[in-house]
Amino acid sequence: MTSGTIWNLLPLLFGLFGAQPGAVGQSVTRLVVQEEVILRVPIQPQPLIPEFDWVEKKGPKCVPVAAIRRALLSGSEQVDFILVSRERVRAQFDENCTGLDFYRGFYLQPQDERLCAHRDAVYSRIGGSCTIERFKQLVPKFRR
Repeated sequence: MTSGTIWNLLPLLFGLFGAQPGAVGQSVTRLVVQEEVILRVPIQPQPLIPEFDWVEKKGPKCVPVAAIRRALLSGSEQVDFILVSRERVRAQFDENCTGLDFYRGFYLQPQDERLCAHRDAVYSRIGGSCTIERFKQLVPKFRR
């Protein structure tokens, strides 16, 4: 098999990730193509009746990609990452980021093992990208 054949099969490989049913039960998928890491992050549906509100606090500059387990769309300009430690970190974009919910997931392509603000972006599965402006730590506030 030649290297040209491998490159021709790459879109098919990405298509297989999109055809998997049951995105809620999926976890972050890691694909390495010639030393370039691409992570597919599934989007978890929002609960119908939220039990509490999320209060934003100052967040980190970077998030370790190995800690990301799921994501929730919390608006067209932000995504909430659910980490291994069950903490939530909100990534706020520098602009409106449409198309993230179209295929129930998105891609991350970090430069190293961290996802950093002002450096990395979120890539929708239909081709657009949104640069991460900042991260906010989310703290639950129970409703009365």
